[in-house]
Amino acid sequence: MRALVALSFALSLVLVPATAANAAAAPCKKGSGPNLRGADFTNGRQLPSDLRCADLTGAKLDEVDFTQKDLTGAVLRNASMKEADFTQAHLEYADLRGADLTSADLGQLRAKQADLRGATLVDAEAGQAEFPHADLSGAVMTRANLTQVTLTNAKLVGADLNEAELGQVKGRTADFTRAKMKEAEFGQAQLQHAVFKETDLTEAQFTQAELQGADFTGAVVEKTSFIQADDLNLVGARGNPADLPTGVSFDPPAEEPEFGDEPSSKPTSRQLPARVLGMSPALLIALAGGLGLSLTLIVWGLSHQRTRRNDANFTMARRVAEEDVTRFGEEIDTLDFDMKVNAVSGPSHDWRAALDAYEAAKQALYLARTPEELHAAAAAVHHGRQALHRVRAVLPR
Repeated sequence: MRALVALSFALSLVLVPATAANAAAAPCKKGSGPNLRGADFTNGRQLPSDLRCADLTGAKLDEVDFTQKDLTGAVLRNASMKEADFTQAHLEYADLRGADLTSADLGQLRAKQADLRGATLVDAEAGQAEFPHADLSGAVMTRANLTQVTLTNAKLVGADLNEAELGQVKGRTADFTRAKMKEAEFGQAQLQHAVFKETDLTEAQFTQAELQGADFTGAVVEKTSFIQADDLNLVGARGNPADLPTGVSFDPPAEEPEFGDEPSSKPTSRQLPARVLGMSPALLIALAGGLGLSLTLIVWGLSHQRTRRNDANFTMARRVAEEDVTRFGEEIDTLDFDMKVNAVSGPSHDWRAALDAYEAAKQALYLARTPEELHAAAAAVHHGRQALHRVRAVLPR
């Protein structure tokens, strides 16, 4: 009996600190931590040990060392962090809108669902950093080193990535719409179902990039290199690529005729030579064969156009389905974060059903080859949202 009591006491000494540590690591509401708005830490002032959800709006943090610091949920809007060191730091759910991270070291940074809209990351070193579901719209990332960075489901609409290094980046379903990416390098990048609509990719490089389902509608691909890129589809792109994978051809859209151009003249019956009226049988046979070949080419051309049109329609439908699945995943993440912040939990079977539905939807998207096969993904999302609704219904308001 005494042995059991002693063992129980020993276990309590081990488990209690672990429980306390877990409680300390629980999520917190943005800005609910230390109030450090406008504080200046460039003069040697020491940072607090706990920066979770701290309010550092407009703070001066140039060259400050944040190595392995936990700034989850911190508010760093318009803060100056030039040449700061964020190696292995945590900025999940943090608000960095308008922040200046010029030449900052962001190596192995964790920034899931962080808000970096309009932030400046010029010449930043961000190798192996993670930005899944983050919003980098309008961010200025010129010459940034983003090697092996995770940008899964990230939003980079209108971002400036000119001359950025994105080798081996994980950018599945990332949105680069209207981004500036001249001379950007995407060697061996994973860009399945990424969106490059109206993106300037002049002289960019996609060597050995994985581009299944990537949308280049309206993108400028002038002198862009796609050497050994997989599953490339440049339907709707503009410009003349420098290199294309073996077996891939690209015909840029025909330019509209300039206003005032004279239509090409076509010969009329009066312009035909008189000797045509007295053609020999051999000539008639040759003309008939040429006419047959012309008709065959016309039919093939129409069929090819129809195939390209169907492919474009499927690509659009798939993109809509991907966006819906992405939003569903964000809904799961948001509810999970809210439950942890409020230290509550929902019914485990419904929560598990929602997670399973999300995985099923992603798998259905991966396997879909026709618009009809996309219905499986839509059905999984529908059932998953119903499960999330049941979870929310039992949570305290």
